[in-house]
Amino acid sequence: MSEILSQSEIDSLLSAISTGEIDAEEAKQKEKEEKVKVYDFRRPDKFSKDQTSTLQMIHENFARLITSYLSANLRTVVDISVASVDQATYEEFIRSVPNPTVMNLFQIGATDGQALMEINPTITFSIIDRLMGGVGETLKEGRALTEIEQRVMRRTTDNMLSALNDAWVNVCDLKPKNIKVETNPQFLQIVSPNETVVVIALKVVIGESEGFLNLCLPYISLENLVDRLSSRYWFSQTDTTNYDNKTDITKKLSQTSLEVKAQLGSTDITVSEFIGLQEGDVITLDKPITEPISLIVQGKEKYKGKPGKQKNRLAVQVTEVVEGEELEIHE
Repeated sequence: MSEILSQSEIDSLLSAISTGEIDAEEAKQKEKEEKVKVYDFRRPDKFSKDQTSTLQMIHENFARLITSYLSANLRTVVDISVASVDQATYEEFIRSVPNPTVMNLFQIGATDGQALMEINPTITFSIIDRLMGGVGETLKEGRALTEIEQRVMRRTTDNMLSALNDAWVNVCDLKPKNIKVETNPQFLQIVSPNETVVVIALKVVIGESEGFLNLCLPYISLENLVDRLSSRYWFSQTDTTNYDNKTDITKKLSQTSLEVKAQLGSTDITVSEFIGLQEGDVITLDKPITEPISLIVQGKEKYKGKPGKQKNRLAVQVTEVVEGEELEIHE
């Protein structure tokens, strides 16, 4: 909940204090009481504040990636943002999600653990309706997915998990793999009820539909990666990844094939002259033999050269570089 009051709330509070409806000293005491945070020593937090902040940064990137993916595939306005990152027990998470809902059980290849991605039915049926050619309407009451709807959502969630792997790339290669889809959360007992999990809630708005996408990551599944969940490690890996990406791009560009043609010259002839051509006829070109020929790269003249022979093959020796437009390279 936001601690910043709106102007109307401030006006109402000042008005209540001036009329005596609220006692100023009582309000101060209440504010002090509200600052006290409940902490259960029997169930300590396993993720530090720095690690929680890193998880938020990772999944803010995940939100941007799936926003781009869904916007392109659904062809509508999609807005996704991280609403909260909280620690809870697995039992508390399961009790908080609706029934029925869409629960995607996936394996984390980096640790051989399991995790869940829960998509609110409001969002699920809006996605399915858009992919099936509709306007993105959702159902007022949730229900289990049909086999066709499960196949449609399976492809979507597979792409979402691919985006999740991209978001985690600065920490590790997460390698998430979709295992199955379940509509009843009570049937998915992946860890013990008292196991600590981190729940990342993402607010999803698709057209007129609004709901939540929740990621449930058990501590036991991330235990081997916890040391990497620090802002210091995150930023150091970001710099290294950017460098590696540039190196990979340069390497791939250096292996790109280009079409090179040596043009001896050209001329214009009439259609009747073309039709009348026979074996042994000579066509005079527009260049004398003393001038260099043109070397054409990807349809543009880039060099001048001198024709010759090397190891029983025709060859061209580059004698001059032609300044001009940049090349347009197509795959």
